[in-house]
Amino acid sequence: MSEIETSFADLGLSAPLLKALTDMGYEKPSPIQSACIPHLLEGRDVLGMAQTGSGKTAAFALPFLNNIQADMACPQVLVLAPTRELAVQVAEACTEYAKNMSGVRVVALYGGQRYDVQLRALRQGPQIVVGTPGRLLDHLKRGTLDLSKLKGLVLDEADEMLRMGFIEDVETIMAQIPAEHQTALFSATMPEAIRRITRRFMKDPQEVRIQSSVVNTPDISQSYWTVYGMRKNEALVRFLEAEDFDAAIIFVRTKNATLEVAEALERSGYNSAALNGDMNQALREQTLERLKNGRLDILIATDVAARGLDVERISLVVNYDIPMDSESYVHRIGRTGRAGRAGRALLFVENRERRLLRNIERTMKITIPEVDLPSGDLLSKRRLEKFATRVSQQLESSDLDQYRALLAKLQPAEEQDIETLAAALLKMAQGERPLILPPDAPVDRRPRREMRDRDDRGSNDRFGRRERDSSNSREAPPRRERRDVGEMEMYRIEVGRDDGVEVRHIVGAIANEGDISSRYIGNIKLYATHSTIELPKGMPGELLQHFTKTRVLNKPLNMQLMGDAPASEPRRGGGGRRDGAPAAGGERRPFNGERRSSGNGGAGRGRDGQSRGPRREAGSREGGNSAPRRRSYSGNE
Repeated sequence: MSEIETSFADLGLSAPLLKALTDMGYEKPSPIQSACIPHLLEGRDVLGMAQTGSGKTAAFALPFLNNIQADMACPQVLVLAPTRELAVQVAEACTEYAKNMSGVRVVALYGGQRYDVQLRALRQGPQIVVGTPGRLLDHLKRGTLDLSKLKGLVLDEADEMLRMGFIEDVETIMAQIPAEHQTALFSATMPEAIRRITRRFMKDPQEVRIQSSVVNTPDISQSYWTVYGMRKNEALVRFLEAEDFDAAIIFVRTKNATLEVAEALERSGYNSAALNGDMNQALREQTLERLKNGRLDILIATDVAARGLDVERISLVVNYDIPMDSESYVHRIGRTGRAGRAGRALLFVENRERRLLRNIERTMKITIPEVDLPSGDLLSKRRLEKFATRVSQQLESSDLDQYRALLAKLQPAEEQDIETLAAALLKMAQGERPLILPPDAPVDRRPRREMRDRDDRGSNDRFGRRERDSSNSREAPPRRERRDVGEMEMYRIEVGRDDGVEVRHIVGAIANEGDISSRYIGNIKLYATHSTIELPKGMPGELLQHFTKTRVLNKPLNMQLMGDAPASEPRRGGGGRRDGAPAAGGERRPFNGERRSSGNGGAGRGRDGQSRGPRREAGSREGGNSAPRRRSYSGNE
């Protein structure tokens, strides 16, 4: 007897939601959606146990949206997420699901985003609020978030919030919402602290347990690059130049990012286009047709926009932004390796995103090897090879005699040999991509175990009871010297201990508002009415001007340059480096366009840089201790 497939319509969802699902390419509900949606539609509490990548966002978003009262302009559903990336993704998914529902608004609240932007959004009366615990707690304390009419609460990735030290904040928030509300809690594991929350705050929850169905995708060589030392868009250009590909798709998280990355690639001479949910169907079809027939080489897309995309030309997939779940990763890289062809997949991973990398590896039962940023020497070599190919093609031209006749007229006043003249013409012909690149800045090549050891020493959350108190006047024992990221300059900022500021607040503000890695933030020292911070020498003026207006605990930094920073001071109790050295694990390999099979890589755990400050937690990725195996390829698949 064949199994009867359930459709979204069978679950009892409203017509506007069903239309949105159809537009987004959803065909049938996943197991967790089939199990959770009926319970939540009927108002029951749900305890969902499922690995990341099971489709749980739709499992809670669709029923809560179905039951929303659009005419009530106040928060009715609150979603707690452990990281800003997940908060943004959930908010965007909810917005997409509700696009045919008149009057429904969604807002994301997370650290690093300006308060005035969030306050304007809250004044518009959103019915769904998605946020990280720290920023939500800030709004509740300020009185800018009213949860008195709340009807539904979602705790997404509850075990991750426990690991990152947010559970006390979560319990504080839950104690401030109306007693009569519906709760949905999702967690991959069920430690005792999470069980305690279910017993205290949930009423007879319906338990749903789902095993992940994600499997490895064959014949796709995968690797990842740890984001440091260069901005992501600049690194992307390097990787694309080092890789031979027929066509490529670059995956990003947001609609705005599709436009930003497309613009960066166009400036670098690549024939690229954005693909996002704002495009109408005619423009979408036109863009895909250009990709299929070879008039377009690179597509920058979001997950939603890329649904159903099937183009055989795609031989490279770059995960510019790491997906929040393993299933999305598998779907993304599955865009290459079609029709029996081999493909390559590259993943950009920031230090705070290493847990997502571990989730992908654990679910797919592989270890993804790490690669280095393509070196300047490699790029120079490839540029020269391409230039030589173009010259060879021109040597076959039939009209070279006409240009040979021009050589006599090009001779400068002082007679030059033909090689000197050819060198001058070669320099002119190289265009905007110089054939000779300056040497790369030195990078830290220490074993990644040092990163893990550092994390073990200094990143315990409140459950470890070892979080450092920056307001303590006693200095902690000197830590290891900071990593060499070049010369530093010292700045004065007009916030200090009397304002209740801690080092983590300053690091979070600088890292998030400046969109720079915390590894570039030097020593921070707190005084009563001000603080000092070290930043790399030669920071762009517009970035420093932005830092001047940046607020910490609602007080502007008013940053002013003091002068050169002392060289390589030991990290001390009042501040210190938060560098993003590679974590413990397998050997890093240079990226040179070679295919790699599964090997070993390591990763220290990280977290998002909210205003609560980045905490790091120790940990290493699974996968053995052997160096990555590798198999060469010509680069012309």
